[in-house]
Amino acid sequence: METIVVLLKQTFDTEEKITVTPQGVEERDAKLVINPYDEYALEEALRLKERSGGSVVVVTCGPERAQEALRTALAVGADEAIRIDSAGLDGDSHALSAALAAAIAPLAPDLLLAGLFAVDSGSGSVALQVAERLGLPHASAAVKLSVGSSAELGVDPVASAALVALVERDVEGDTETVALPLPALITAQQGLNEPRYPSLPGIMKAKRKPLRVVALEELGLGGDGAGLARTRRTSLAPPPPRAAGKRIGGTAAEQASGLVKLLQDEAKVL
Repeated sequence: METIVVLLKQTFDTEEKITVTPQGVEERDAKLVINPYDEYALEEALRLKERSGGSVVVVTCGPERAQEALRTALAVGADEAIRIDSAGLDGDSHALSAALAAAIAPLAPDLLLAGLFAVDSGSGSVALQVAERLGLPHASAAVKLSVGSSAELGVDPVASAALVALVERDVEGDTETVALPLPALITAQQGLNEPRYPSLPGIMKAKRKPLRVVALEELGLGGDGAGLARTRRTSLAPPPPRAAGKRIGGTAAEQASGLVKLLQDEAKVL
């Protein structure tokens, strides 16, 4: 393979306590990292590169601070990074996928990898929308990935493709194996691999690797992404505090009766 593209997103560290305000998440003291599921995608791209050669390009759509995540990806072995300036897109998946697809299309990747979903928003649709825009087949939740010819992988020829991806994917407690013709998009599930950490030499090399910033107008999407978004966030709030539990006394029959009454009168579920 010549080019593997990995979609990355910078997210909040899931082990950190974050503060939610009416204006959004308070970022000032929050620790930001590469989305954990995207780390699996990046690691798999690097392993494929080590086995078969080629280059790994990481792409994100985000503000200037997202370049820290790209630098980390370059430090662990990616060859090039691209950041699309997300100003005006407001986190809308339709707009993000349009921008990402426009930036990726000229790269003509042999394989596109991404995380299963983003841990901050819980969304797993952006990568799939990119695949749809690029006309690529896709498989989600990969826990094992092999790439080669149909003969090498022992599968029937798929769409006369020179290279095929054999994907073992997680399907709610079981696994399913599918074969896709390349180019294709594959999203990574936890367990696909064990991501590596950046080394000091890798961090130093990352400073000399290309990191390109692309504006929306360069992609033909307008200077502010106007008209791309299909959703708008009107407010953001933490979940309400959990109420104290209630203890129901009495005999078993009295407890059952009391529980039913609470479910009817307070929980409104019966």
